[in-house]
Amino acid sequence: MPITRLLVVRLGAMGDILHALPAAAALKRSWPGCHLAWAVHPRWRDLLEGGGVADELIEIDRHRLGSVLSAFRRLRAGRFDFAIDFQGLIKSASVCFAAHAPLRYGFERALLREPAAALLYNRRFPATGVHVVDRNLALARHAGAAAGPIEFPLPPGRAEGNLPDGPFVLASPLAGWTSKQWPLESWSEFASLLHGQTPYRLVFNGSPAAAAWARSVPGSILHVSSIAGLIDATRRATAIVGLDSGPLHLAAALSKPGVALFGPTDASRNGPYSDSLRVLR
Repeated sequence: MPITRLLVVRLGAMGDILHALPAAAALKRSWPGCHLAWAVHPRWRDLLEGGGVADELIEIDRHRLGSVLSAFRRLRAGRFDFAIDFQGLIKSASVCFAAHAPLRYGFERALLREPAAALLYNRRFPATGVHVVDRNLALARHAGAAAGPIEFPLPPGRAEGNLPDGPFVLASPLAGWTSKQWPLESWSEFASLLHGQTPYRLVFNGSPAAAAWARSVPGSILHVSSIAGLIDATRRATAIVGLDSGPLHLAAALSKPGVALFGPTDASRNGPYSDSLRVLR
């Protein structure tokens, strides 16, 4: 059937949205001229706005009643031909269900962290592939997307914060799990080697909370920015040293060279989806 309006659901977080981007791009490419709406948490809008995949962002912050009610009104009025959930949680499946699309695609129960979410789909598929990107692409193909190049369409970002004029290595030292973080003394040793043997500066991207890291690592620079500023800084960086976190997956999406430092998580499933980054575990 002709597809004119479709809904993608991936509310967060940063790395997960980036891992869904090639699948959404494949859907958009398969039906030229279709209107693609993406349901997302407001925190991550800078990853999608202006990237060329999402024609509309339906922002949902479930901790704000006004945001939820506004989003559900837009979902009901959207008249979507189908909705596809790349998140697989009850909250994301509920967004699909609220859209009243005649077709609601999601993963089968065995692949879901919250199996009850499958009750809200009417099309469930056992997506193949080890990496999350490949699983998302498989689900998109089940929904009718044609095979094609794997693309990560991203907005250009905008210049923010303090960056050196010369070449620099960009790092984001903090992660959602403390166990994913590289020890502070290792960063200090790396910064000393970088400063002593190369012309590169070490730049830490993060929130003001990362200021303590920057002060503890001699010669490093703290770059405080929004997501848009991080995109710009990543594009401008000479290389990346990343953890298993959103900024690393952004670097992979932009094919930046560098090193990915992995600890407790499985790089074959959640690692950088790019040959430009070397994984050290």
